[in-house]
Amino acid sequence: MNDINIQRRSFLKTSLGVAAVAIAPGMLLFDMAHGKPQSVSGKVRWGMLIDTTQCKEGCNDCVTACHRENGVSGGTRATDSQWIRKIELKDVSSGRELSLPMMCQHCEHPPCVDVCPTTASFKRADGIVLVDKHRCIGCRYCMMACPYKARSFVHESLYDQNPDVPRGKGTVEACTLCVHRIDQGRQPACAEACPNKAILFGDLNDPESEIARKVGSVASVQVRADLRLNPGIRYQGL
Repeated sequence: MNDINIQRRSFLKTSLGVAAVAIAPGMLLFDMAHGKPQSVSGKVRWGMLIDTTQCKEGCNDCVTACHRENGVSGGTRATDSQWIRKIELKDVSSGRELSLPMMCQHCEHPPCVDVCPTTASFKRADGIVLVDKHRCIGCRYCMMACPYKARSFVHESLYDQNPDVPRGKGTVEACTLCVHRIDQGRQPACAEACPNKAILFGDLNDPESEIARKVGSVASVQVRADLRLNPGIRYQGL
């Protein structure tokens, strides 16, 4: 009996140690799934400023680039994943029309994280909101909580995936800001592909960054600012 108790204590001690590593500050479940744990800094807040005056109606280069980079089919069925979509808006009083991309807004206070029962939805220290595929049980609470309709459920088996972008049947997914590219010092695919440079990506917390200077000098809005989620995606000219 004593031997059994000693073994149990040893097992619990080891298990708790592993759990502590998995949730330690700066240790990323998303990257651990790749066997490449990395640290991120809370001093950084990645975000985008999207200039709707430069986003042209009918242009879908950002959507195409996102699909290609992340292995999303780009299909139009209700069951197809959509990490980014173009929205056409019209002001009925003035007749003014706008075209803009809509994706996960990477909120400072993400409701998808709040409702997730398994902590599969989580926010990195640098503000990027992600889904850990190993923890997601497909309950879709996060989809119902997201006011931007930015999350999709994977209904079918997936093939020929990008190894840097883990996806899986029965799980929820959304725009990751191309986190695998960011961790390599690169821009998200949508920002890189935009022919009109309508998508400006950078560190909102760095006062010397181009995006921080522009956010401080031009009028920009947050979609559903009334919810006080403080999204990392801002829109100019909206």
